[in-house]
Amino acid sequence: MNEQPNNPLHGKTLEAILKSLVAHLGWAELGYRIHINCFLDNPSINSSLKFLRKTPWARKKVEDLYLQYAPELKN
Repeated sequence: MNEQPNNPLHGKTLEAILKSLVAHLGWAELGYRIHINCFLDNPSINSSLKFLRKTPWARKKVEDLYLQYAPELKN
């Protein structure tokens, strides 16, 4: 097995991370903090997931922002 007990993102899907951030910050604030079009122009979970799954640098920014807010987020 490939367990990662010290990885705070272990067991979290990208969709769950994104939904938590949108619920906590909203699309406008998310777009302000991470300047990518899928958050700024007609944002949706599906279009954002499609972009984030094929763009490693953007996914990293979302994961880092999630880790910054993780103690405040309800999953």
